[in-house]
Amino acid sequence: MALVKLQTEHFRNLSPAPVSFSSSINLLYGANGSGKTSVLEAIGYLGLGRSFRVSRHQAVVSHGQQKLTVFGGLDQGMATVGSSPADELSHRVGIARDVTAKETTLRVDGEAVRNLSSLARHLPVSVIDPGVFDIVAGGPGKRRQFLDWAVFHVEPSFASLWQQCQRVTSQRNQILRNGRIDDALMKVWDSQYTELAERLTQARKDTFQLFTKAFYSLLGEIDAPWVDGLKLDYYVGWDSSQPLFEVLRSHRDQEQKMGHTLYGPNRADIRLRFQGRPVAETFSRGQQKTLVILMKIAQGMVLSDQGKQVTFLLDDINAELDVGHRAMLAQKLYELRCQVFVTSIEAPKPEELWRHTMPEYRLFHVEHGKLTEE
Repeated sequence: MALVKLQTEHFRNLSPAPVSFSSSINLLYGANGSGKTSVLEAIGYLGLGRSFRVSRHQAVVSHGQQKLTVFGGLDQGMATVGSSPADELSHRVGIARDVTAKETTLRVDGEAVRNLSSLARHLPVSVIDPGVFDIVAGGPGKRRQFLDWAVFHVEPSFASLWQQCQRVTSQRNQILRNGRIDDALMKVWDSQYTELAERLTQARKDTFQLFTKAFYSLLGEIDAPWVDGLKLDYYVGWDSSQPLFEVLRSHRDQEQKMGHTLYGPNRADIRLRFQGRPVAETFSRGQQKTLVILMKIAQGMVLSDQGKQVTFLLDDINAELDVGHRAMLAQKLYELRCQVFVTSIEAPKPEELWRHTMPEYRLFHVEHGKLTEE
């Protein structure tokens, strides 16, 4: 699916006027504070259910208001270039957040839905902004989040499985913090936790296998001295030579001392190594950026093979990537038939991004939260 219509109400400084987008390439430019990143943020709400910039909804709602709304119209994507008339939309999705009552309302095609996953699965949104490079340099949580986004869109049952595992982990942590442990009760929770953890881990493994296949094929196209020594491995979160149930039993005293679960999918990681050493310690900043770009493209390839179109949000990449890397990213995303939104301060130069084949695109100038097509 591609987002071809966007309308917001009380979302930062954005105008409430509806905007139509291309299902292919959309270029947005404007001065700092004009609202161009807020447009991407609003799109992100429909695909992620939250802001990719801040953790609090209160920071997103317009000053003096208590409720924000984001509505999106989706079509089949690259099958129909350009925007679709309202009566030809494949789906209508919306999210509203009352920051005072702390209530969220989700709708798909006019019907209320309870789970964010029911909304998000219609619009796979992938963000490439300055913060995304923490996938390499940051902690395991960043890489789990990176992998789980793909697993969610590949395996329909993953969202429910992940939520169940989170609830059981929380219950288990409460018991570990209580001090005196009832062994019989702990065995019950360990059994539930182990069963869910193994199912969740298998889903992650299956998607990681698809991801690495796409990633290594991309590496074959890159002329860089570090390609041959680079290796990606998936760490399940415990010593996989032993059953998780046995690992939990043998480390019960350690977990009780720490007061929380130390082994399982909550500790999983994608380990990135070059010649046996962590990439974060051996790669330059520029090499890390290239690596993250390839990882993001590989994610798009996985979903494309699943018949799904990703909407990529490229926020101010001019500040992080040189012309060559921007062109590589833009060309690969175009080849994937993705929907792309690109923001910049200066008016973009499409001929620098697409040097061989110029795609159809729409160009917008953003000023005071209003988009004007040029």
